[in-house]
Amino acid sequence: MDQVLILNADYRPLSLFPLSICSWRYAIKALFLGRVDVVSSYNKEVHSPTTSMKLPSIIVLKDYVPPVSNPAFSRTSLLIRDKFECQYCGEHGFIPNIREGVSLNMDHVIPRCKGGERNWQNIVASCHPCNLKKGSQSVAESGMNLRSKPHVPTSKELWKNSRILIPHGNIPDDWLQFIDPKYIKN
Repeated sequence: MDQVLILNADYRPLSLFPLSICSWRYAIKALFLGRVDVVSSYNKEVHSPTTSMKLPSIIVLKDYVPPVSNPAFSRTSLLIRDKFECQYCGEHGFIPNIREGVSLNMDHVIPRCKGGERNWQNIVASCHPCNLKKGSQSVAESGMNLRSKPHVPTSKELWKNSRILIPHGNIPDDWLQFIDPKYIKN
């Protein structure tokens, strides 16, 4: 019950995967600094020597934070771009609290030993068996095929791919009005 949903000034979550949340302590600090407003609160209260207040459940930023146009490269963003699927065999990857599956890692299309770089255009999600099978060969040398060409995703693409990954069981009821139900995985 200590988690607080953070909404942008347009009342949409800053991100869906991971869902934009913070601790209630951080939310209260931001409230007293004048950076946020409280949209909804839990029934639980916190007390200081001179005041008491309900714990925030949802806060909204006073200033709009524009989404980044070029998302930073990270393992999580890569897995979201590739929809948590091995780009060689299509095996579904494990997503905590959402879906069982194989463990996924990052695979260099052109191996590092052959000059391959760590960037969006050269790395894909891969299951361990496919990664071992490909080894230090290029995709062409291994005889394997990619299901989709690695590319730099847009923020919109990552948002679209991540919105189906929100587990319903972990979301307080008052948060649901700010997250479209079709985006929640039952």
